[in-house]
Amino acid sequence: MPSVGLNLSNHDESCDRGPVALRALAFHFHSAKLAPLKNLLRFLLLESRYLPAIGAGLALAAAFPGIGLPGAAWIAPALMLACAHGRNGGEVFRIGFVAGLAGWLAQLQWLLRIPAVGYPILGWLALSAFLALYHAAWVWLVVRLNQCGSRDMPTWVQRTIWALAGAAAWVASEMIRARLLTGFPWNFIGASQFRITPLIQIASVTGVYGVSFAVVWMSLALFNAVRELLRRPTQRHAWLGELLLPGATIICLLVFGFARLREPAGAAEMLRVTFIQPSIPQKMIWASGEDSSWFQRVLDLSQNAMTNDTDLVLWPEAAVPKMIRYDDDVRAVITGFARSNAIWMIIGSDDAEPARRPTKSDDTDYFNASFLINPKGEIVERYCKRNLVIFGEYIPLVRWLPFVKWFTPITGGFTPGDRVTQFEMERRSPTWRASTGDERRAGPETGAPIRTAVLICFEDMFPHLAREYVGPDTQFLVNLTNDGWFGEGAEQWQHAGGAVFRAVENDVPLLRCCNNGLTCWVDSRGRVQQIFRDKAGGIHGAGVMTEPIPVRPPGETHPGTFYNRHGDWFGWACVIVTGMMVLGEWFRRRRIVAGTWQPAQCIARSVPQPEEPGCAGKNICVRA
Repeated sequence: MPSVGLNLSNHDESCDRGPVALRALAFHFHSAKLAPLKNLLRFLLLESRYLPAIGAGLALAAAFPGIGLPGAAWIAPALMLACAHGRNGGEVFRIGFVAGLAGWLAQLQWLLRIPAVGYPILGWLALSAFLALYHAAWVWLVVRLNQCGSRDMPTWVQRTIWALAGAAAWVASEMIRARLLTGFPWNFIGASQFRITPLIQIASVTGVYGVSFAVVWMSLALFNAVRELLRRPTQRHAWLGELLLPGATIICLLVFGFARLREPAGAAEMLRVTFIQPSIPQKMIWASGEDSSWFQRVLDLSQNAMTNDTDLVLWPEAAVPKMIRYDDDVRAVITGFARSNAIWMIIGSDDAEPARRPTKSDDTDYFNASFLINPKGEIVERYCKRNLVIFGEYIPLVRWLPFVKWFTPITGGFTPGDRVTQFEMERRSPTWRASTGDERRAGPETGAPIRTAVLICFEDMFPHLAREYVGPDTQFLVNLTNDGWFGEGAEQWQHAGGAVFRAVENDVPLLRCCNNGLTCWVDSRGRVQQIFRDKAGGIHGAGVMTEPIPVRPPGETHPGTFYNRHGDWFGWACVIVTGMMVLGEWFRRRRIVAGTWQPAQCIARSVPQPEEPGCAGKNICVRA
């Protein structure tokens, strides 16, 4: 029989690789399934700039209360431009929009706390998208300015001018935002620095816009420094020149601020002021059946506060359930309280009067108002809010676009006031001297007036508005607000942070009395002197706070800061500069379309060269 055996020498080695081949096949199969995901990740992380733009927007949001890292504001504008660097046209605008949208969605998340169904989400998205347009326009303009001229090797002077122009453009966008459609001056980038008291003293000259300019200028200088470091890595100190001028400016601002903070305070009397924070939930305010319950809470808090000697009692916006001028019972209770305790009161209450421009005989104008009540229980003055909240207190264009009313839960609207009103209070014995803290009789000074002005709701966020309320005889500003719409979150801190600048800009104390925070008083240098905190240590609970507020002696007037006397000169200068840049860019684009001018740029062209081994031609750079 023939022998049978295995010829191992001819064994096919591919059989041993079977498992490897199967694994390779499986990997190929899974790779094919994961290819779309891999392509998406590659697009988001390497090719698209939208994901980094979201990070840049969140960095800006982190600078404001909620997270509260003011240093993030100094890098966020640079990060926005870095995301758009090297891109053109519409993509630059979209990158800026994505960055702005992410930032505003994070900053305004407290809008979702409004106790209504559907409308908060719609308002949150719509307002954030609208505000993101400002960032988109800024990124587009600044990138366009960077692309004009010598984009390959810009000089130090060109880079510095570009950074200054970018800062001016940012300020111009804030100026417009503070005014367009009644304005929304919320979270100016300069306001993120409200805790850095020496830095913000420049607001007494330029308004908050000067702080915004400094922050953005330094941010763009950092952008230039990093770019120079990457372009010339062998020159270790190449980046220092980019920071020299803005850094020296920041140092000068700090020196100015420290000097202003060290100025000795003049002789002052003390006015004892009691702040009532009732912390009434917004749903309870809206429920008419709860009126007597929460109004009694306000009265009880006020009565309990009378154990401390006080001259003036403040109630917040919306602290009175009925119109004090038209409801006899409510008026009798409030005026009786003032008369029995011999105190002045400033309270928030709605008001009404026949329409100024009626279309029917029974047309009525409604106002968000505040009232001054004297120690005799008489209503002696009224102020009506002038700057209304869009979609909160009025509906824009509703006469021409009736469907707009479906985008808000409000069914009516207020009429804006038409004048600034000074509340004048007589001094009464006793007054309190700051020098000794002892109670003293005013003697012949009794009766000399103390004047103040009231800002309602977010009117204390408007620089150009607040300065109109401070005259030579104004001793302090009062803000009455109801931020209970937005629950207990970052809104109260953001509101207070922006309001701090009104004290610095006008060199007068600011007294803030709020429904659920942040009740406090700020001195004339922007230092928050006292914050009301409830028993748990929070800012949102109910309670009272009595504080001595410095007022000037009789006959001493307020000289006014440079900003108070001259207004937004700096902001309007930035608007003019930005307008000139926009016009220049428009004319440049028209000339390009007409073919009469081309910008200098580096163009790679394939030019035949003398033949060399292995080389048929070279790419060289020529000037267009």
